[in-house]
Amino acid sequence: MKAYLKNIRQVVPYTPGEQPKQPGIIKLNTNENPYPPSPKVMEKLCQIDRLRMYPDPAVTELVEAIADYKGLSKDQVFVGVGSDDVLAMCFMTFFNSGLPILFPDITYSFYDVWAELFRVPFQTVPLDQDFKIVPEDYKRPNGGIIIANPNAPTGIFMPLDEVESIIAANQEVIVIVDEAYVDFGGTSAQCLLARYDNLIVVQTFSKSRSMAGMRIGYAMGSSVLIKALNDVKYSFNSYTMNQPSIVLGKASIEDDSYFKNTCESIKKTREWVKKELRELGFRFPDSKTNFIFAAHESVPAEDIFLAAKKENIFIRYFKKPRIDNYLRITIGTDEEMKKFIQFLKNYLDER
Repeated sequence: MKAYLKNIRQVVPYTPGEQPKQPGIIKLNTNENPYPPSPKVMEKLCQIDRLRMYPDPAVTELVEAIADYKGLSKDQVFVGVGSDDVLAMCFMTFFNSGLPILFPDITYSFYDVWAELFRVPFQTVPLDQDFKIVPEDYKRPNGGIIIANPNAPTGIFMPLDEVESIIAANQEVIVIVDEAYVDFGGTSAQCLLARYDNLIVVQTFSKSRSMAGMRIGYAMGSSVLIKALNDVKYSFNSYTMNQPSIVLGKASIEDDSYFKNTCESIKKTREWVKKELRELGFRFPDSKTNFIFAAHESVPAEDIFLAAKKENIFIRYFKKPRIDNYLRITIGTDEEMKKFIQFLKNYLDER
């Protein structure tokens, strides 16, 4: 082996959901919003100029819009290129004690990738038999904690009193609550920011605001923690957010009624799909997200996954311990979900 090869950092990368290119598919595998962004976003799209110039490195326009919407000061908001970028910055900024950070064994699979990439020691904490986080398991020495709430891929929302018990027991380290799906049925931990200066709450425009393609995520926390994040960003890449994302993100924030109506539409469809899945013999945790994590009583998940794919219906299958008989099914439009349920009925009848 050549000497330089020994010095190349080796990591096992995150595996994103499949992005099929063929037309006429039903795409229920990456938790995208099935509805378009706010019409105000599309109106602004045609008005964007200044593309020849560097964007505002402080992302002032969008930071102020988010802060106003959330009832925070602008020095309590950090914006990044999707919540993945924000979370990666958090790992680099806050997890440097040398002690292992803690996160669930079944959760967003980017957490262990970032830990390996940034050489942060970590320990995974098993969920209980019902796939729930056990707060008592996080009350031990650690270098920081990150939990997704609602969790992914399980869809389970942990009540805020349990979240607070974890934060209260770990006030000497940073606790990150990743709320990518909170708009579909959870309550944000933002309300705890006034009581805990070690808390970071992360949200995204990718799911509930139908803007996964624009890559907008943000963190909320104390001004001290937000300044630390910005210091790392400016040491890494000052111009992380492009001009269209800044302008269109602000336009999305300004159309609150569209945002809320879209979320309600997805929740209504989700509850109908739950009912249909139960009747077909599926079991699943009570989802508070825009997806359902389901297992059939007798048919292996991988068989259903492969059969659906043959019919141009894409759902997510994780071949991992404890969850290798579950499917993660994104909630699409009513029409898409009716077609998916009909596929399941036909497939299960023919077995």
